[in-house]
Amino acid sequence: MAQTGNGTKGGTVLHGGDLDAARAAFPGAPEPWIDLSTGINPWPYPLPDLPAEAWTRLPGAAAEERLRRTAARRYGAAGPDRVAAAPGSQALIQVLPRLRPPGRVAVAGPTYAEHARGWAAAGHAVATVAAVADAGDADVVVVVNPNNPDGRIVPPDEILAVAERQAARGGWLVVDEAFADVAPAASVAAAAGERQGLVALRSFGKFYGLAGVRLGFALAEPVLAAAVRAAVGPWAVAGPALAIGTAALEDDAWAQATRRRLADASAALDRRLTGGGLVVDGGTDLFRLIRDARAPALYRALGRAGILVRRFPDRPDLLRLGLPADEDAAVRLSDVVRAAGTCFGG
Repeated sequence: MAQTGNGTKGGTVLHGGDLDAARAAFPGAPEPWIDLSTGINPWPYPLPDLPAEAWTRLPGAAAEERLRRTAARRYGAAGPDRVAAAPGSQALIQVLPRLRPPGRVAVAGPTYAEHARGWAAAGHAVATVAAVADAGDADVVVVVNPNNPDGRIVPPDEILAVAERQAARGGWLVVDEAFADVAPAASVAAAAGERQGLVALRSFGKFYGLAGVRLGFALAEPVLAAAVRAAVGPWAVAGPALAIGTAALEDDAWAQATRRRLADASAALDRRLTGGGLVVDGGTDLFRLIRDARAPALYRALGRAGILVRRFPDRPDLLRLGLPADEDAAVRLSDVVRAAGTCFGG
């Protein structure tokens, strides 16, 4: 089964952000490293002042409900009873497979490999399909929208048609919208709270640039959302994450300005990559995907220069790059890409 999106090696899912491994692989690389491997906004939401009790007390039920209420407004759900909060969307990817008896699961891929891994680990029979409409009689269908790593978007009307089909047979459709903050028109989060069996997953850390906060949401009809909340257990989201997440999700102006900033930065990165002879073959405004037979050599050249990008062992012609945080990082990337292109005869 294809696992492209995070790649696998020896059954282990590989992820971005592993600077320790990068330093070991390229011991002579200059510091500081530039990490472009994660697809996380390099300009994070400014941290608010936190009350002392956020650190010293167990998270309160009222603060957790306020976060869910704010998330419901941000994502278009009818109310907090449609929302479950967790310490990262990754936790939800592992929780959901335990809420159904083992069955047949179709994952639209290639995509983020943790979905297939999570369902298989819970005893489900998992298959990869080329498109969400090809899932057949699967009990659960999983689609990442926009997709990781190619940014492919399935139109919401197509997703909702599959959701209706799944609901009619008692099945689920799980839509991972980790990167939908930069493509809000693609989201079905608002519909998830109104349709049986439709679950939308949202990641806080990517768009808000605060991956260390560990915060994610599942949006679903009230009974299923309550089941997810029960599965993650009490005090699942830390007090600081409750406060930071609520403040950030309430800030409409920041979100609007950040979408514009990321779109501009993504276009600028495309110009740098194509200027070095590379072809951009997809992505979102948080990451770009290049496809080139010379990708393994480029990966090594970047590593020697102290730049970490995302590679895929099962698809060695692909590299995914996040956005450089500043002009120095962008110039360093451009210099390596141009030099590598010259060496390769590109």
